[in-house]
This record gives sequence, C-alpha cells and structure tokens, in this order.
Amino acid sequence: MQILDGKLVAENIKTKIKETLELYAHQNRRTPCLATILIGENGASLSYVASKHKTALSLGFTTKDFKLKDTVSEDEVINLINTLNHDSEVDAILLQLPLPKGYNTEKILNEISPDKDADGITYINMAKVALGENGIVPCTPKGILEILSFYGIQTEGKHAVVIGRSRIVGRPMSLLLNNTRYNATVTCANRHTKDLKKITSDADILIVAVGQSEFIDSSYIKEGAVIIDVGINRIKDENAKKGYVIKGDVNFNDVINKASFITPVPGGVGPLTIACLMENTLELYNKRENIQ
Repeated sequence: MQILDGKLVAENIKTKIKETLELYAHQNRRTPCLATILIGENGASLSYVASKHKTALSLGFTTKDFKLKDTVSEDEVINLINTLNHDSEVDAILLQLPLPKGYNTEKILNEISPDKDADGITYINMAKVALGENGIVPCTPKGILEILSFYGIQTEGKHAVVIGRSRIVGRPMSLLLNNTRYNATVTCANRHTKDLKKITSDADILIVAVGQSEFIDSSYIKEGAVIIDVGINRIKDENAKKGYVIKGDVNFNDVINKASFITPVPGGVGPLTIACLMENTLELYNKRENIQ
C-alpha cells in the first residue's frame, strides 16, 4: 500500500506557478490578482480564506479580500461581484462557500464572470466540463486528477466509483473521469444508493466525498483498490490541542491493508485544492493576457 502524498504534489504545482510568476515579473508583466468574498463569520471558512491568501501571496500573486457581514443584502453582494467582474486588475474571483442561510447561492455564484471563475463552478464552466471542452476545472476534482497523474495511476478502462454528487466535487469528478482524456467507466453514487457496498466493491478507483466521518471501511472496497478520500470532518476531541481532530470519510486504519493507494486525511486532497485554485487563477490570468 502506498500513501498518495497530496502535500508533495501540491508543492510541485506551487513551485511551477512561482517560477512562472517570477518569469512574468522579469518580463514586467502585470501581477495576477485573486479576489475573495467571504460572507459571515464561519470559523472554517475564515481559516480557508486566510490560507488561500497566504498561499497566493507566497507565490507572487496579489489579492483582494472582501469580508462581508451576514446582514449584507444579496443585491450588495451582486454589486460587488459585478464591480470585480469589470475590475481590470482582478483576474479571478472566489466566493467562499457555503454561504450563510438565507442567501440564494446559485443566483449569487452565477453573477461571477466565467472568465474570472476561480472555482470553476459557474454554470458555463460546469457545462464546459460536462461537454469535455476547455473550461476552468473545479479545484478539488482537478487536484484529484493531478495526484492520480503524479503517481502514474491509470484511469482508462478502469471502473471509478464516486460517492457524492455535490457541484464542487462529485458531479464534476464523475464527468471528468468519463471524458475522452481519462476514459474511465464511472458510477456516481451517494449515501442513499441501494447495495452501495456491492457497487464500491467493484471499484478500481473509489473517490469518497460524502461528508461523513469514516463512512467507508474495508467491507466497502476490493483488494488493490485506489482510495481517494475527499472528506474533512472536524471531530471533537478534548485531548487534542485544538479541541478537535480531522477525520476523513474513509476509515484509514481499516482499509490500509486492502488498498493499493490511498490519500491520507489531512495531507491528501486538501492541499491540492488550494494549489489548484492558484493554478486556475494563473490560467485565468493567462487567458486575459493572451499568454499561451
């Protein structure tokens, strides 16, 4: 069994981005800019956005950070997005999800210009993913494809089972694996799927994104399966320094003797999501600047 080291792959991606931005600086090009919008005071979201800004700045991007109270109106959020859409200095816009209750996520999210959609989850970019066209790929699925490629894990002709159907992971992941570049046979399941064990036990590649701690154990997988654990679940633990521990959607200790490859949690898919956000930001910048 081999651990799929997401930190290693993420650092490889970030190194290439940093080298590219250093080259652009020597060419006196404009510095790429990522703008983030956060509504409310969700602790996890605050942490994620801070991490994204720290990474962006360390690589040589500039950033714009908009923290809004959860009393802000939808019209005010949309006006901000439209301002950023027309801001010549901004190349990529990230709306941190989930939004607080009461906001129409679809309506607000799709005000972001597809040409500045850092997360790749507006309608137009999702449609391009579905059709196998050249759109911005959602960050987490993109990171999973990066780690599979880095470790030489073949997808062509393999049965890939994706558990989860969210717009940011499960659905785009299923569509990407099924397109002509990856040529996998894909089953998209969820926690309500009947005979789920029967389906997952046939998977060569099992991607788990259900948001339920240690949902998958060894009884769900076949010998030699590749396991990609997308879950990040905070579990209260009074003995832990932070008062909680992070668990994945897979019972790591129970499956390690059966899987051929597996991503750990933390240190697996998580670091790649941020690295691929940076990659998307650079891609959007290159498109705007007509850089091949």
